[in-house]
Order: sequence, then C-alpha cells, then structure tokens
Amino acid sequence: MLRVLKFGGTSVGTLERIQNVTEIVKKFRNQGDDIVVVVSAMSGETNKLIEYANHYSKTPNEKEMDMLLSSGERVTSALLSISLNEQGFEATSMSGREAGILTTSEHTSARIENIQTKNIKDAINDGKIIIVAGFQGVSTTNHRVTTLGRGGSDLTAVALAGALKADLCEIYTDVDGIYTTDPRLVPKAKKLEKISYDEMLELASLGAKVLQNRSVEMAKKLNVNLVSRSSFTPEIEGTLITKEENIMEKPIVSGIALDRNQVRIGMYGVIDKPGIASSIFTALADAKINVDMIVQTVGTNNTTNLDFTIPSSDLKKTKKVMADFKSDSKNIDYNDAICKVSIVGVGMKSHTGVASKAFSALANENINIRIISTSEIKISMIVDEKYAELAVRSLHDAYELEK
Repeated sequence: MLRVLKFGGTSVGTLERIQNVTEIVKKFRNQGDDIVVVVSAMSGETNKLIEYANHYSKTPNEKEMDMLLSSGERVTSALLSISLNEQGFEATSMSGREAGILTTSEHTSARIENIQTKNIKDAINDGKIIIVAGFQGVSTTNHRVTTLGRGGSDLTAVALAGALKADLCEIYTDVDGIYTTDPRLVPKAKKLEKISYDEMLELASLGAKVLQNRSVEMAKKLNVNLVSRSSFTPEIEGTLITKEENIMEKPIVSGIALDRNQVRIGMYGVIDKPGIASSIFTALADAKINVDMIVQTVGTNNTTNLDFTIPSSDLKKTKKVMADFKSDSKNIDYNDAICKVSIVGVGMKSHTGVASKAFSALANENINIRIISTSEIKISMIVDEKYAELAVRSLHDAYELEK
C-alpha cells in the first residue's frame, strides 16, 4: 500500500512533535507500506521568516520571499529524515524541485502544473521513505523556487498522491476528523466516518476550517481518497473524503457550518432600470470582492431593494465601491452583526421537506431568517449574529445529527 502522509505546522511544531511523527511513520513502515511524507514548516517558523524580511523591506521582492519562505519546510523535512535514519529506517528528504513539482511562475501563489515522479519512484523502489518539503515547487519558465500560497503543503500532498496513484492521502492536523458541526458549539457533535468531496467543499467554503478548499478540489479532480485525522491521537481513525458513489448510506444532512465572517449590504430604493444590478456587481467583481448571497425584491414607484453579503474582510473595499452608487439609491445600509448558518448533505437531493425542517427549527427559537440561498446539497441562511450558536444547536438537533 502506498500512503502519502501530510503533517501540518502544529504536528511538527517542536522537536518532540517531530519525534511523534517519526513514530507514526515507523508504524506504517513496519506494516509494509510504502511511505511518502509531506511536511509543513514548524509552527511559527514562516511568520518568523516574514518578520526577518520585513526588517529590511515592507514590500520585499516576491522571488526572494519564495526562496526565504520555502526554507522552513526544508528544515522540517531534513530533521524528520535524520530522525528516521537514526532509528534504522532508510529515509531521504527532498525539496519541491527534487520531488519534481513544476509550477507556474506566479511567485508566492504559484499553481502546480505537472509532477515528474521519477525521483520519488526511484527512491520508493530503493526501499526509502521519502520526506518532501511541502508548499513549494519550481517554475517551468524561470526555474526559480516558487511557493503555493496558503494551504500549499496540503496541495503538495494531494498532487503527489494523484501523480503517484497512492492508495490514501492522509492529512494530519490537530483535529481528529470532520464533525457534523463544531464540537465547541455542540459538544454532542459526531465525527463522520465518510463524507463526499462536494459536501466537504461546501463545508470548507461555508466556514469549516479543517481542510483547505483547493486541496479538496484537487483531490476530487485527481480522484484521491483523502483522510483527515490527528497526529496528536493517531490511534483514532479519521474521516475519509471520497467520491459520492463510495458512500453506501448517504445521510440527508451531513453537517452544519457557521460563518461569522459576513456583512450584509442593503440597498433600498434603488432606481429600477435595466443594467443597474450589472453595474453594481461588475464594479464589485473588478475590485476582487467576493459577493456571496444576493436577494432582490420589488419596491414601489419603479424602485427595487437589493441585499447581498460579502466577507467581513472586504467591507472597507466594498464601501469604497458603493460610494459610486449613492445617487442610484435612497439608502445603503451595512450590517456586520450577522452570520451565515448552513446545512449540507448530498442526501438532500432526493428528499423532500429538508428546507421546511430547517425553517421550522429556527422559527421555534424565534430566530428570524434575513436571506436564504439554496443549492442541490446546501441551504444557507443569514441570521442575526447573536443567535449564531443557538441556530447551529437547533439545526443539529432538528436533523438528529448526533445519531
């Protein structure tokens, strides 16, 4: 069996944690598996390197930043290799370049274009454990070191698993799997054994922080069986993220997600003329503002009301854009005291009454829904932020997810 194991910053955060990772790798090796390990930088290391760069420049050259930041992962890969070799296991560390990871040339946010697997396959055939420095590759155009942006080590692991046709790609973090909702909000939340790629993508985009979107998208594209589990409790089985067809009994609802990073913009008394919505949302798109939910209602006297939501981090940019549309409406209102609560499940496609149960659950708690958005496998609702946790708990109870 070929396993790709990825360990994040908290999993390799200290020399003791790296020793713990050594034990996990040894266990799989001793049962006869071929192993490729992908590692992040030790927790805090990347931030420290950024601080060093900022000592000299607030806008350092991106090529040099890639050279600098990629070193953190190389340190971890070498340390883990040294640890394994010391205990009699033949291991070798590889940079992204040595692992054959070829990328575009956008420094600090490159994308993987191709993986030349010869070096890794040769090392596997020689009986070695391969430790790859995550988050990095080499540009196909200028042959410089590149980095893959946030979550880059996850991408490295999934891309390698796809290229090598690995049986499993296991992502080790400080969380032991995917839960029906945040266990800190609902202590009786249940860990899922399996979840589909599409459900995981929805949960990740709706606020669940366990796995990064781009890595799940790539796993779906390359048909990689992805497992989320904890390096702190490696004896506990994690959650398998896989094709929908591989899940025999599809639950109607798999999980509840909460996103507090939301602002609702209300435009009232907008002049109802062709092209006004196009003008507004084109301007927002040009400013790289991600608009989420949109509702338009008919007003009076040839006017309309327009509500939409954006991430809180884009509020300042949005206000700047909306200043150009003040003359097109009577009032523009900004409300950041809201949140988005969503239910996700592939089983929703073939069951009736799913939405009505959600609306009834919130109504029973006197929670008013401001905006509703639906798709085949999700229903998202904007509610007042003060009801965030109550909304999650009531929906979790309504669908009996603890069972």
